Amino acid sequence: MSDTTTATAENKLPKDLAAEKGMVNVQIDGVWHQFPRGTRMIEACRAVQVEVPHYCYHPKLSAPGNCRMCLVQMGMPPRPAPGQEPTRDENGYETIGWMPRPVIACANTVAENMGIRTKGELVEKCREGVMEFLLINHPLDCPICDQAGECRLQEFSVGFGRGSSRFVDLKVKKPKNVEIGPRIRLDDERCIMCSRCIRFMDEVAGDPVLGFTQRGTHTTLTVHPGRLLDSNYSLNTSDICPVGALTSNDFRFQMRVWFLKETKSVDVNCGTGSNITIWTRGNKIHRITPRQNDDVNSCWMPDSHRLNFHYIDSDARLTEPLLRGSDGRFQSASWTDALETIAEAVKKFSPNQVAVIGSGRMTNEELFLTKQLTGTLGDVSLALVPRSGEPDHLLIAADRNPNTTGARLIWQTADPSASLDAIRDGVRNGSIKALISLGEDLTADAGFTGEDLAQLEFHAHSHILANPTANAAHVVLPSSAFAEKRGSMVNLSGRLQRLNAACSAPGQARDDWEILRDLVQALTGQKHDAAMIESVFKQLSHTINEFANLTLSKIGDQGVVIAESSHKILLLENERARKAAGVING
Repeated sequence: MSDTTTATAENKLPKDLAAEKGMVNVQIDGVWHQFPRGTRMIEACRAVQVEVPHYCYHPKLSAPGNCRMCLVQMGMPPRPAPGQEPTRDENGYETIGWMPRPVIACANTVAENMGIRTKGELVEKCREGVMEFLLINHPLDCPICDQAGECRLQEFSVGFGRGSSRFVDLKVKKPKNVEIGPRIRLDDERCIMCSRCIRFMDEVAGDPVLGFTQRGTHTTLTVHPGRLLDSNYSLNTSDICPVGALTSNDFRFQMRVWFLKETKSVDVNCGTGSNITIWTRGNKIHRITPRQNDDVNSCWMPDSHRLNFHYIDSDARLTEPLLRGSDGRFQSASWTDALETIAEAVKKFSPNQVAVIGSGRMTNEELFLTKQLTGTLGDVSLALVPRSGEPDHLLIAADRNPNTTGARLIWQTADPSASLDAIRDGVRNGSIKALISLGEDLTADAGFTGEDLAQLEFHAHSHILANPTANAAHVVLPSSAFAEKRGSMVNLSGRLQRLNAACSAPGQARDDWEILRDLVQALTGQKHDAAMIESVFKQLSHTINEFANLTLSKIGDQGVVIAESSHKILLLENERARKAAGVING
């Protein structure tokens, strides 16, 4: 009996098996596929690599269907006459009857035995007509438009347009170069009324400040009276604008995108760890944009985080090791001399007189080597500098350190900053005589004063910038910024994610993991066995259970969950609720 059942199941057609899995059979351009019920036509086509041009549609936003660019021809089986069976082909699919008019693919969902045509005279003529209308009043300023190279209007006009215009009247002039917010600018003549920006500000950012005014060809995008587009998420509207109507003041007229190299990395401004793309040319960062990760930041990121990279090119960058001379002035030194100076100095003190202060902005590999360093010094005091602020109930977490979770796991402590107060008190009362501070300006974030640091008999400091803590140190080591190094971090949700180097550190600056490795070597007199950062991660994975069986390459672009967490990213919670309600598709 079981053999008969198995044979019957094996003989079932794909169309019959689809229903058992909650799928529907859909024909796209003559080929049958299976999709979950409720899938939008445009997403079904995207899933099988069939392009449907569109402007207003975005999977993370509601679908208004107002650009009409995603027109396709739809077909369904004709209703059979009473008493007749439907006509079927050799595979059991019902014959499709095609509608004589197009439908929009962004707002319609697939159904059983549906047919979709993305090609053919009907569809192509309709798209040409839509493109012609969109271009009637669009300015011919492509050579100076910041969207060039990323412009969907340019792209689709070539792929789906007429190739020539029949419009001979003067174009309607609209407001140009309007500063509608502190970080964004509007060229209304370019706007094609897709309404993506309006829906983003309303549905995602929760600040419905944009809208359309006037009617017909005079319709313009504008900010509500008495308001500005000053949300901390305003630059996301520039990301999703398909035509360059909204541009970032920070990036406007700075660089053509086709000259830029894209590097996938992770934001380090808070514990969320938003996925980002770093855009560079040569050794200079020109912009940072969000990278999609539906388990971390969806498609978005805060303006404050994306714009916080200009300090990397600051004139205050440290570019060579510095030793304080007998006259109190800093002098350039080789890395060998600087590290040997630190090693010889701290060896003079007993372990209870030495402390190490690390940073929540360090990678897992750096935190692991920092723990090795303290072990080499005799289990000296170790602490992290905490950094906190108000959460924004979207993506910005209260913990402004990107790798507090990594420090908890690697240092095996519930509170990596628990010893900071004791270290600070020890410096003030003289019981701590030597300090190694890594990646933190202690006078700005850790509660130290210049007088506190002046009491130390020896202080070694590593950082990317000259700062008051560096000015008070005896040895200063130049390190690398987050965009200049590889490594990994664990966000507040317990997701292990990877940083990648987008550019090189200036001068003689080194990666922090290399500094720590070489300092351990100088202290022990033995060569460290970590030749590459992959070697450090391998040691980490063999030591800490949560990292077991992982490598840097296995982390992947989307990260891997390695620790349980109750932390909720509210923007994602809102997005999942809207998806469950069928408001959005992504």
